[in-house]
Amino acid sequence: MAVIYRTTLSPTKLELLTGWLPARPWYLGAAGRTPQLGRAGGFRLDDPKGEVGIEFMAATDGSGDAPVTYHAPLTYRGAPLDGAEHALIGTMEHGVLGRRWVYDGVHDPVLVAQLLALVMGRAEPQSQSVNDTPDPTVVGHFAESGHTAEVESSAVADGPHGTDLLVRTGARELRIRVNRALSAERGETQAALGHVAANWRLSDGSQARGLFAVVHEQAAE
Repeated sequence: MAVIYRTTLSPTKLELLTGWLPARPWYLGAAGRTPQLGRAGGFRLDDPKGEVGIEFMAATDGSGDAPVTYHAPLTYRGAPLDGAEHALIGTMEHGVLGRRWVYDGVHDPVLVAQLLALVMGRAEPQSQSVNDTPDPTVVGHFAESGHTAEVESSAVADGPHGTDLLVRTGARELRIRVNRALSAERGETQAALGHVAANWRLSDGSQARGLFAVVHEQAAE
């Protein structure tokens, strides 16, 4: 079980994301404009080994004509992840744990494995800010029961509409679309094998609900 500490972070998570977001291909803000980010929700997953922090953060950018809520899967590590320099968002000083390396979690094999486990009902989503508290509003769904294959390998493709994770499990390859700009209107589950749905807060304080990730069978090339 991950432990959530009430302590200081320097820089904060939102400060790290502010400098990182504008260079993403799926960022919708105007070029040269600095994001103005506020927390909008999210949830956590536990690393079975208890070594890596896993958080799926929703943050709203209010710098444009209309607010946009972004989904940032993050991992927090006590040492650099080998071969993932390109995915490093930055480092921060944690008041209890010391230096933490913060990664774009789609490049972290621990997050990818637990995301697939969530879709397949093998991982329980946890509250973003309360220790040892499941979050029943986060729902993972997979159309096929009894599918227990583990992730053997994964590749990441970023594009203007989000991030695709190409995940191999045994003889099967799945495509997990990680939605980056969240929308309550998205209805991408018709031909999907699975999905993760969760809530986030709108700028007026009301709740929205939509798809954080959608799973499809990857067609053979």
